[in-house]
Amino acid sequence: MKETISTDDAPAAVGAYSQATATDDLVFTAGQIALTPDGEMLDDASIAEQTERALENVRAVLEAAGASMESALKLTVFLDDIDDFEEMNEVYGSFFEAAPPARSAIEVGSLPKGAGVEIEAVAVRG
Repeated sequence: MKETISTDDAPAAVGAYSQATATDDLVFTAGQIALTPDGEMLDDASIAEQTERALENVRAVLEAAGASMESALKLTVFLDDIDDFEEMNEVYGSFFEAAPPARSAIEVGSLPKGAGVEIEAVAVRG
């Protein structure tokens, strides 16, 4: 059975989507950008700062679903410029010091609200 996940500790969905959906065992987050829980967009911030905010949002959504960064199986990182990979990767690595999940990093044409990075996750609950 599908469950919809919502938390005030991450930005509210701004369209026809949920912050996350879950089954008994798995959580699938929506892509998270550098938007604060109170709606401030950090689009002028560095990629390092945007990555940190996006990952904090992912963490908040996962925790609301009964999962965690440690239980993440796969993350997908969307960058509007692949040349920002190293800067993103340095911050990303600080969130997964031991046993990091699988990951893909993809350059895309553009991201919502002028973001430089968007990150989504799949994790195990419990």
